[in-house]
Amino acid sequence: MKTIGYAAQSPDARLAPFKFEHRTLRESDVAMEILYCGVCHSDLHMARNDWNWSSYPIVPGHEIVGRVINVSDNVTRFKVGDHVAVGCMVDSCQECNECHNDLEQYCSQGHTLTYGSPDRIDGNITHGGYSKHLVAREEFVLSIPEGLDLSRVAPLLCAGITTYSPLRTWNVGPGSRVAIIGMGGLGHMAIKLAAGLGAHVTVISRSKNKEEDAKTLGADKFLLSTDKDTMTQAASSFDLIIDTIPVKHDLNPYTPLLVLDGTLVFVGQVGPVDEVNTMPMILGRRRLAGSLIGGIKETQEMLDFCGRMNILPECETIRMDEINEAFERMEKSDVRYRFVIDMATLSA
Repeated sequence: MKTIGYAAQSPDARLAPFKFEHRTLRESDVAMEILYCGVCHSDLHMARNDWNWSSYPIVPGHEIVGRVINVSDNVTRFKVGDHVAVGCMVDSCQECNECHNDLEQYCSQGHTLTYGSPDRIDGNITHGGYSKHLVAREEFVLSIPEGLDLSRVAPLLCAGITTYSPLRTWNVGPGSRVAIIGMGGLGHMAIKLAAGLGAHVTVISRSKNKEEDAKTLGADKFLLSTDKDTMTQAASSFDLIIDTIPVKHDLNPYTPLLVLDGTLVFVGQVGPVDEVNTMPMILGRRRLAGSLIGGIKETQEMLDFCGRMNILPECETIRMDEINEAFERMEKSDVRYRFVIDMATLSA
């Protein structure tokens, strides 16, 4: 299938129009026209090769909402015209213990990323949602609940599931005390989802200016991390802390805030953090953990939950030709809270 997207040709290149072809449909494939694509901070990292594993040309985009335009004969769950979604993965081995337990994101053979990843069968590098079309195997295509605003669904496929998965893993529900560090694309979804699950939610931020927004998004309380007295008074307050900060930072102000057996889970920074003082962890049997998106079953669960609760991200819609400016604004944290590309603005 011939299509067009926006690609970076090198780490220092601006994204620009790029024509390419998707594979011919295999026996369980779904082809879709992309309607909306979210802009994730990891798209910027991948385009700039910040993690040293990007290959070029690269067409980013793994928060994808589309309309089915063709299906293979063996596809049973979708038909032409259905509104569907694709997240960060488009394949995995389907045979290992992790895949059999609906944890494809931890596939022991390695999952196939929606973009910038070699296809398991033909070895070609996958291209993502900054484009007019996508082809994916049925098992990795998701249903969108009726009634959700399609123009705001896309960020749920990464920011949503990235924060929903640890909330479910650590059994958050009514009575749970959850803190969210950072209030960007991930953080604002963590607030909405934790509140939707019935938790008492506290936002921890360096900026007092974010308090009103935090309460509007569903937080019960706001904690200013630069106020040492307030932070000291908050010791042993939280069962779970979700750390959404996407850069290297100091964890030591946060670990004492956990209760006995409490967990601080990373979903933002990929890489080093500052040196950690283990004293609060040892004395309180506290834990540091990480979490990577969610499996396909859990992602569908998250979408269905958002459909029932009408939980959606706060979005700014942009044109495809505004993507480079959007990247520049993301670097300055100048977005409230997530960009979504209207793919109707990209001509085929």
